[in-house]
Amino acid sequence: MVIFFSIFFTIYFAINYYVFIRGWQTISNLHLLKPIYLVIFLIVSTAYIATKFLTTKLPSWLYDALLWIGSFWFTFLIYFFISVLILDFVRLLNLWLHFIPGSFYSNYELTKQVTALILVVIITGLVIYGFINTRTLSVFKKEITISKKSSKLNELNIVAASDFHLTPVNDGKLLKKIVKQINDLKPDIILLPGDIIDDKVEILKERNICNELKNLKAKYGIYASTGNHEYINGVEESVKYLKEFNIKVLRDSLINIDNNFYLIGREDREKDRFTKDKRKELSSILKNADMNIPKILLDHTPFKLQEAEENKIDLQLSGHTHHGQFFPGNLFTKLIYEVSWGYLKKNYTHYYVSCGVGTWGPPVRIGSVSEIVNLQIKFID
Repeated sequence: MVIFFSIFFTIYFAINYYVFIRGWQTISNLHLLKPIYLVIFLIVSTAYIATKFLTTKLPSWLYDALLWIGSFWFTFLIYFFISVLILDFVRLLNLWLHFIPGSFYSNYELTKQVTALILVVIITGLVIYGFINTRTLSVFKKEITISKKSSKLNELNIVAASDFHLTPVNDGKLLKKIVKQINDLKPDIILLPGDIIDDKVEILKERNICNELKNLKAKYGIYASTGNHEYINGVEESVKYLKEFNIKVLRDSLINIDNNFYLIGREDREKDRFTKDKRKELSSILKNADMNIPKILLDHTPFKLQEAEENKIDLQLSGHTHHGQFFPGNLFTKLIYEVSWGYLKKNYTHYYVSCGVGTWGPPVRIGSVSEIVNLQIKFID
């Protein structure tokens, strides 16, 4: 993990420096504005990092304020970086092709400042839209058929939601809205494939952020698997906390639900980065299972989908990808994952990868939605 975070911080601060320098050059003749710009940039670029290193040392109001500022800054930073990169590329091309009219250089300082102002307005508009989009819940409904085998059920109404990322940003107010939407779908079982919480348990408890989870209701109960953010924030404390809300976390284990179907939960694939142990192989978890009972798998990260097919899993539910959360992130997740978002069937195995009901970092979605999944299973002979 030290190597991962070292690379992350190096890239993060390099991008911040690049954007800062271009902004500084833009206001080079506005001497009164430069110290204000410097102070604001230092605050927004270090806010999120400060919350992670000073969690217990900051008063709650300051922690929450810095978390909001730093979270939004990730989106601004990405779009400022892309914009400045494109502008620098255009300027470079112009050195050879000379396609920019000379009038743009007659008052070059003013041209730079007007361009910067236009970018700030456009990007701010995008961020506002993206924030509103995160607070607009969508429900994906699909009916799928699974071989009944020895199950006595004819149908099962599953409601699934991944990637809540509960923090002072994705807070209790948002969670209340999510819980109501889930309960309105009258689920037989509620499945949560990872990344439910995304802050230290002490922070969540102090703000009562997760309390609405206790209002989730389903005939067969509420089950979850771990995600990488449960590990980042302390997996043992996270799992213990979720149990307080009657959420059963399946950790490389399975449970037989009334001899009608198995529910399997895998540890997150990043487990070995945080502990000395690797997660169990799926075949090992299933070694004593009755293969004549339908099987539903929770596996947070949708890598190596063929494992579910090879082990005769009927339905796999995953999350993690967020479908990139905001453009152009989806272009990369499409390259990385066989399914970045949505439904897939391979032979007899059904897969659904949710883009999540919450957000990591910036509470912004552009090109994806905050999603609750409603799968209506029909068991057939």
